[in-house]
Amino acid sequence: MKVELTRFKVKEGKSKQVDEWMRFLNEHMEDVLLTLENEKMYVETIFREVVDNQEYLYWYSVEGEGGQAIEESNHWVDQKHLAFWEACIDETYRPVDLQTETVMIPGKIKDAMS
Repeated sequence: MKVELTRFKVKEGKSKQVDEWMRFLNEHMEDVLLTLENEKMYVETIFREVVDNQEYLYWYSVEGEGGQAIEESNHWVDQKHLAFWEACIDETYRPVDLQTETVMIPGKIKDAMS
């Protein structure tokens, strides 16, 4: 099982498109959750922060081994998600993986995830 928190920089002037992206994910949650199964993504959460007028998105995830990469998916929700990603995430900024120090998942929940 892999637990990650990664920071990505939003391109300048893309805040309204990020609003649209997050609204899209929330409005299509049933389909989003279906795609997570193939990815073996047990938990995926997106956080948003503005620091010194720069916007960042943080992805927190708990995933199993051997899941399908989103780039390999043909599901329409994943395709739309990747289009938003390309439009909004600054690829010139190197994503920052925060270091995992402690993972607290009760055994019965961890067993259910595996």
